[in-house]
Amino acid sequence: MNYLEQSFSVKFDYKIYFTSSLFELGNPLLADFFKGRPSAALRKIFFVIDGGVTEKHPNLQEAIKTYFNQCQEVQLVPEIRIVPGGEASKNDTALFEQLVEAVNVYGIDRHSYIAAIGGGAVLDLVGYAAAVSHRGIKHIRIPTTVLSQNDSGIGVKNGINYKGKKNFLGTFAPPVAVFNDDRFLETLNDRDYRSGISEAIKVALIKDPEFFYWIEAHTAALAARDPESMNYLIRRCAKLHLDHIAGDDPFENGSARPLDFGHWSAHKLEQLSNFTVLHGEAVAMGIALDSVYSFLTGLLSEEKALRILQVLSSLNFSISDPIIQIKDSGSAILKGLAEFQEHLGGLLTITLLTDIGSGKEVHEMDHQQLINASAYIAGFTKENTALNSIRHES
Repeated sequence: MNYLEQSFSVKFDYKIYFTSSLFELGNPLLADFFKGRPSAALRKIFFVIDGGVTEKHPNLQEAIKTYFNQCQEVQLVPEIRIVPGGEASKNDTALFEQLVEAVNVYGIDRHSYIAAIGGGAVLDLVGYAAAVSHRGIKHIRIPTTVLSQNDSGIGVKNGINYKGKKNFLGTFAPPVAVFNDDRFLETLNDRDYRSGISEAIKVALIKDPEFFYWIEAHTAALAARDPESMNYLIRRCAKLHLDHIAGDDPFENGSARPLDFGHWSAHKLEQLSNFTVLHGEAVAMGIALDSVYSFLTGLLSEEKALRILQVLSSLNFSISDPIIQIKDSGSAILKGLAEFQEHLGGLLTITLLTDIGSGKEVHEMDHQQLINASAYIAGFTKENTALNSIRHES
């Protein structure tokens, strides 16, 4: 044999910080972060903010400018870019091109930072622009939703939607730091607040039964937006997520995707609803579908499947949207299986449940059993609605 061989590894490390009022002058967390990363080079920081966040926090831009007038370790770029929030930010490639152009115009190099403040979609967009500009500009994430603080904003994925497919373009590029500020959660509407809880349920179901039972016991507090309960949920979910990333396949080179439990139908549902269904809402429906399918195929007990459905219902998730109902083998949602396999590559690999906290990978899904699972969930929803109506009347 006549060849050369190269082998090396690259160490990544970053911290998830938990705080309140990140940009208050009396909060030294962000300034201390930059002091802890000294550099002889001039460093700049370019902020990109979710438009929905600026609407709820109209003084945020001024607070950032005031903070960085005091923090001399980095130079604030004069423009703070506002982009649309939600999945629309990932659907518009022009936004990505505008961010790359801003990198060029403001001379943001690899010693500098791009900071994103917003929900998961905006973090994905900005992270992708940071990862490909100059082959990698340091990226700071400041998630503002439950979903992004406990799941999407703390991982290593970045990307945008392209050719009608979710996350078709993207990178694996860890941030240099994540700052979770719980004050941003106070202004979320109930849908956005609830939506992120589904990812905590997901990771509990595949990795941590005690966490699921904690969620089950605290559904009333979570539904009532108790801050202490939510802060605990976010931190524990984030820890489980980080532990998984630190495993053998952080950049997903294999076919296994346990953290995508419930996601094959969720991604398709989002697309079919034109993204009017939020990601977390779609994941809740996907969890319900795959949990009941696990029961109907003999992997999971009916008692456990019903406990999962009840937790989702108690948190006011709609788990039987007409779009996700599978009535026959021609149902549009089933196309999500093929698209899920195409996106991941390799064998179709779906995680199902053998118990709460324990999963099993399968490589095919029986369409008739999916139809049966969909009907089962519809029956549960109808019965649960009737019971709630009786309780309300009494």
